[in-house]
Amino acid sequence: MAQAETGMQGQHRRWPSRWSVGAVVIAVIVVAPILSVLGIALFPRENIWPHLISTTLPRYLWNTLILMCGVGLLSAMVGTGAAWLVSRYDFPGRRALEWLLLLPLAIPAYVGAYALVDFLEYAGPVQTALRGIFGWESSRDYWFPQIRSMGAAILVLAAAMFPYVYLLTRAAFREQSAASEEVAQSLGSGAFARFWRVGLPLARPAIAAGVAIVMMESVNDFGTVDYFAVQTLTTGIFSTWLEANNAGGAAQIASVVLFLVIFLVLMEKVSRRKMRFFNLSTRHRPVPRKPLSGPAAWLATLACALPFAMGFVLPAGVIFGHAVENAENWTDPELWLAVWHTLSVGGIAAVITVLAGVFLVYGVRLSGRRLPRLLLPVTTIGYAAPGAVLGVGILIPLAAIDNFVADGIWGLTGWDPGLILTGTAFALVLSYCVRFFAIAQGAADAAMGRVSPNLASAARSLGRNQGQVLVDIYYPLMRASVASALLLVFVDCVKELPATLLLRPFNYDTLATRVHEQASLEALGEAAPAAMLVILVGLLAVGLLARANR
Repeated sequence: MAQAETGMQGQHRRWPSRWSVGAVVIAVIVVAPILSVLGIALFPRENIWPHLISTTLPRYLWNTLILMCGVGLLSAMVGTGAAWLVSRYDFPGRRALEWLLLLPLAIPAYVGAYALVDFLEYAGPVQTALRGIFGWESSRDYWFPQIRSMGAAILVLAAAMFPYVYLLTRAAFREQSAASEEVAQSLGSGAFARFWRVGLPLARPAIAAGVAIVMMESVNDFGTVDYFAVQTLTTGIFSTWLEANNAGGAAQIASVVLFLVIFLVLMEKVSRRKMRFFNLSTRHRPVPRKPLSGPAAWLATLACALPFAMGFVLPAGVIFGHAVENAENWTDPELWLAVWHTLSVGGIAAVITVLAGVFLVYGVRLSGRRLPRLLLPVTTIGYAAPGAVLGVGILIPLAAIDNFVADGIWGLTGWDPGLILTGTAFALVLSYCVRFFAIAQGAADAAMGRVSPNLASAARSLGRNQGQVLVDIYYPLMRASVASALLLVFVDCVKELPATLLLRPFNYDTLATRVHEQASLEALGEAAPAAMLVILVGLLAVGLLARANR
């Protein structure tokens, strides 16, 4: 009897497979920078937390909250309004504007900031035209709004990010049933009442999700707020670390950013959980669009065209104009070296991230263990964490490892290998993988979820092992999703600025850092070619996004 019990226990004791172990290792690597930030913040070499609280931290936090709320509110108003108009009404240009409203996603916010200042500054076309029309001779003769200000930063960020709200809200309005509209109309509700009492409450979870993304991206932004001289928590990380040379203080500010982002994520999930609506009808009929005519039709066209013009036409037009006027800068060898750095680092990071995402999802599906399943959703936090936070969490531990390894090799051989991890693009690739891992993981999870488990079972019954099942069964059926994830991760790597500024090796420029450095020196003509290339790469992702949301 005792031998039987021992045999049963041996049968139940199962060692984890290599897929489970690999999935856990990938998850730990993705989460490690976040834990590193918290560890450094809790145990800094020099605790300046009291000094931060009494001096700069309240200003950083207050400005960040104002920026988040302002951008979130403006994006919600513009994105929701545009989504309602294109979903419920027919007006001149609606078909084109429905997709053109996605194009601002191709313009990084920092590029929009450079373009806006160039367009509205004293020597720009607007003020030059005003002086010519009214005969003003200097800035003392007239008043013009301050361009580099908090208000301008909110405007630029909202113009670049409102498509997040627009895309999700438009999908929510499309899914609403005509029955609810007909009931509200039969009760005497007008167009605004139907929007306010029916359409808006049903779409509120989608709006909340879009606004949460916008607010998190606002916290992550560095190029825009730095150019407009708005001191936020992200700029505080840079100044505390690079100017004050205090890594512990930077980690403490980064931990505040991290908790702020986690709070936003939790609030978004709670709001969606508390507001769930179900279609009880077995026959779903979409709401028919109402044709508009006269002034109302043209007002609707104008209301949708203005955000598109502000978010895409203005920045793209200004950058294109400078790129044409300064055509000689296209032959600059440093530009094409930055192109090579961008393509190589972004491409390597995209391939590694997608492969790791597929491996993790597949490993969790094969594993019957609890730990991999618990770690799977945690790995998405990297996308919510700002690039500056990841920069702190990656660079400080890697620098310590680098110095330890270099000292060890020097002591044993007398040869100094230099900085192996932080002196190369390794840290940059790692930060991109962690930052955008959620995109690859989400695409792989959704694609594998659409594959019937019976196909895998049939392949296993024919003698295929687990790796062969992944390659021969899953991959052909999820090829399109994998390709889309590769493109999206690559585009985000191209546009990423804060992490790149912190983690790039010395004298190592990408397109994003080249645009930022040249524009910071007021040399927009020299920054224009790199900015145009970033915009073109962004257009590829927007095209893919539009195709997926037809």
